[in-house]
Amino acid sequence: MQPIDLRGVCCPTNFVKAKLAIEMADVGDVIEFYLDDGEPVQSVSRSLKGEGHKLLSLKKADGYYVLEVEVA
Repeated sequence: MQPIDLRGVCCPTNFVKAKLAIEMADVGDVIEFYLDDGEPVQSVSRSLKGEGHKLLSLKKADGYYVLEVEVA
């Protein structure tokens, strides 16, 4: 699956877009999200985890973060 680029998307729209991507995926799929530093990376990762998805990794890239999530 292609990475979902949510850089420049403000809260809570970035979570809504992440949730839509997850709803289109199958259980066990791994999705990468590109997120801005600060509130976006914190709130999206917390919200996805709260919905029962598994956070596999969170890596800092060149000015943004890459969040890997396994769909539950």
